[in-house]
Amino acid sequence: MRRGVVAVAGVAAAVGLLSGCGAEDLPLVAVRVDDAGAAEVVLRPCGDDRVLGPSLEGVPSDRFGQEDPGRNVSGWEAPGSRHPVDAEFPLFSPPGAWHVLPVGEQRLLPGHTYQLTFGKDESDYEYTGIVTFTAADLARLTPGQVWADDRAMSLGEFEKLAEASC
Repeated sequence: MRRGVVAVAGVAAAVGLLSGCGAEDLPLVAVRVDDAGAAEVVLRPCGDDRVLGPSLEGVPSDRFGQEDPGRNVSGWEAPGSRHPVDAEFPLFSPPGAWHVLPVGEQRLLPGHTYQLTFGKDESDYEYTGIVTFTAADLARLTPGQVWADDRAMSLGEFEKLAEASC
């Protein structure tokens, strides 16, 4: 998992150094809670762009954002490039066609920060779709809300935000 995230980040950094600017982080992914209390992903890539990933990484919150946050303890990696199209799926059960590699525990862990990302798979590497959240963030959502762009919002607001970001 770390290799996939490091590879995506490495590509973004290299392109940024060569072009003078880096990939833009875009709110193209949201997380919500279904009626049964299970976390779900709402993925909205731009058009029919090919993307690297997606991947989900969960690390202890006190280590998140550090240069070396430690190993992924709860997530998955979907290696390779794909046309993911708009998708909605359980957080720990991405589409089977992605050939996901599970990493660690396949459940939300309290005290951990999660980041779900994917990157545009082209030479200009324009953007990274990203959402960062904790189990506590999701617990605060009311029915009909999603977590995206570091805040709670309605699904309709997210759809407009994602569309305007492309």
